[in-house]
Amino acid sequence: MTSTRERQRAAARARLEREMAERATRARKRRQTQAIVGAAAVLVLVVAGTVWLATSLGGDDDKKQNAATTAGFSQCAFTEVPAEARSKQIKDVGLPDNQQSNKGTQTMTIDTNLGPITAKLDRSKVPCTAGSFTHLASKGFFDNTKCHRLVTEGIKVLQCGDPSATGKGWRASDGTGGPSYNLPEENLPTDQRPPYPEGVIAMANSGQPGSTGSQFFIVYGDSPLDPNYTVLGTITGGMDVVKQVAAAGDDGAFAKQAGGGHPKKEIVINKLTMSDIQGG
Repeated sequence: MTSTRERQRAAARARLEREMAERATRARKRRQTQAIVGAAAVLVLVVAGTVWLATSLGGDDDKKQNAATTAGFSQCAFTEVPAEARSKQIKDVGLPDNQQSNKGTQTMTIDTNLGPITAKLDRSKVPCTAGSFTHLASKGFFDNTKCHRLVTEGIKVLQCGDPSATGKGWRASDGTGGPSYNLPEENLPTDQRPPYPEGVIAMANSGQPGSTGSQFFIVYGDSPLDPNYTVLGTITGGMDVVKQVAAAGDDGAFAKQAGGGHPKKEIVINKLTMSDIQGG
């Protein structure tokens, strides 16, 4: 009897010892697993931090490089007119550089048969339009062309810049001559009254956004046009030449359409030049 009870107690102790050993083994494995997981998590954080740091530093470098590359320049959208949409009056002289300086000023000199007309262009306001004029002038685009339209009533403008001299309106769409590209409008006088005072030189367009070409008009009397046309610059000399043409009147050729007509006193652009950028 005693021997049986001792064997039962011994068996119970043995089972308890096995259970305790198994628990200890499981606890040890849990600790090992947690340690491995913890180490892996730390490694992930270290790697992630390293990648973030490298990316951040690299991003800053890229931003600095991009800023250095684009500082003082504007990206311009010169859109080529499709070949099938070009009339025979379109003059193809290629495209200007898309990156144009937006600092400094330039002087435009329009040498006419009646005397010179000069204008000052602020590159900070019209980097793309000034860049376009510089490109066109370098190609002789305006040379030996007539100022084709004069308006003396309602608005007071002398319009030029159509090599074919076929324009019959103050919008580019009213004439067919121009370069083989268009560009967006800039420096719109939306907060100025009148929008186009005497002494400004502005760009014609078709009435649609992004349709500015080469045609421009010199305002010789305050004109209440809608502020939809790029103000290119300010006349600094030769306004007497423009007023001399205006005083002679127009032939009324466009009176029933957009108004005005061909100047009775012919004015021809012998050469149009753009100075180097000053103060840029």
